[in-house]
Amino acid sequence: MNFSNRFIFLMYLYVILFFFFLLTPLVVISILAFNDASYIGFPFKGFTLDWFFGDEKRVGVFNNEELLNSIYISFKTGIIVSLVSLFIGLFSSLYFEKSNSKIKNFFYYFGISPLIIPGVILGIAILTYTSEIVMFLNNKEIFAFDDYLSPGFWLVVIGQISFISSYSMLIIMAQLKKFDPTLEEAALSLKATKFEVLRYIIIPFLKPSLIKAFFAGFLLSFSNFNTIVFLVGSDPTLPIYLFS
Repeated sequence: MNFSNRFIFLMYLYVILFFFFLLTPLVVISILAFNDASYIGFPFKGFTLDWFFGDEKRVGVFNNEELLNSIYISFKTGIIVSLVSLFIGLFSSLYFEKSNSKIKNFFYYFGISPLIIPGVILGIAILTYTSEIVMFLNNKEIFAFDDYLSPGFWLVVIGQISFISSYSMLIIMAQLKKFDPTLEEAALSLKATKFEVLRYIIIPFLKPSLIKAFFAGFLLSFSNFNTIVFLVGSDPTLPIYLFS
């Protein structure tokens, strides 16, 4: 076996072992979900669906209203966060790629700074800042923003947008760098407006990255814990509910 074949063999072996290590815990947990035992673990004592549909001795997933509500909150949060982050990421990437402003580098590094800040610290900072705003507004007898800036659903949305929009921006920018500017110049020379260029040329070109950014944002939102652990109210997301 020459060096090239040996390298290919080792690469295949590495990929197989990687996915085996990644998927084995999921397979084991999936099997134990049907185990007729009062705890998660072997030996397998028999088949049961109580962990899904039980309502007396064991409250199944589909009969646990608090769990189902946390799943709903996570989906609702994920959809809103991913859409808003997609919008912010799209126009931020257009600004950074097309602007000739001398301070755009400052805004760029400011925009990606949430990615290097630990999530817990980011969450505490958001909570502290919004609490100060609420106190200031309350002193002015302005109470309209209490529901949005106090711990609860909307503060979770704000907290997640603060860093997920950075991911969306980087995903979109990666594809925007491959865009041929002559296409835009040709459209403008044919009397197309900038909005028409954006709608009919740039956005269709960016469609794959927009889809990636949306799903990446949704998954990041759905699984996020450390940033929002101090921001949740009475309706926790799924990760917070499982932790509590």
